[in-house]
Amino acid sequence: MPGTTGGTPRTPASPGTSATSATSPESASKGVSGSKGATGSKDVTGSKGSRGSEGADTSQDGAQAKASQAPKAVAAPAKRKARVLSSGRCGASFYDEPQMTASGERFNPSALTAAHKSLPLGSKVRVINPSNGKAVVVRINDRGPYTGGRCLDLSEAAFSTIGDTNAGVMTVKYQVLAS
Repeated sequence: MPGTTGGTPRTPASPGTSATSATSPESASKGVSGSKGATGSKDVTGSKGSRGSEGADTSQDGAQAKASQAPKAVAAPAKRKARVLSSGRCGASFYDEPQMTASGERFNPSALTAAHKSLPLGSKVRVINPSNGKAVVVRINDRGPYTGGRCLDLSEAAFSTIGDTNAGVMTVKYQVLAS
C-alpha cells in the first residue's frame, strides 16, 4: 500500500525534509528505523541518526574499518648501481693459509677479500667469472699475487662463490668500484 512501510502509516514528506515513520518497539531495539533519507539511502543506524546522504558512514563499524586500514607500503628505494672506475680481464687464484695481510689484519679465508698489486687497500672490486656469469664483490686487503698472468688473489670464500676451488686458477673479469 502506498505511503506505508512495514504496515505502519507514514507521513508524506514536504520538500526539503525527510520522511519519518513510527517505529515498532522491535525495530527500535534492533536499531533499524525503516525510514529513508532525503536522498534515498536507508537509515540503519537507529537512534544515532544518519546524514541521509549516500557514502556518509556514521556507524562505528565504518570508523573502525577506516582506522584498521593498513598504511600503504612504501617501495624500498632502488639500489644505486656502483660506478665502475676501471675494468679488465686477468687470471685469479685463491689462497687460504692464515697470515698477516698488508692492511695489518689477519687473513680470514671465509671473508670476501682479495690481494692486488697496486689498488689502494680497502678498494671494492667486482669479480666476474665469464664462464658461468657469477660475480662477487671483494675488498682489497693484501698485496699480490706475484705470479705472472694473475692480477687477483682471492680468498677461498670469494673464489668458491664464483667458481670451483679444484681449478685453482680461472680467468676473470674485474671492475674496480667507486666507494
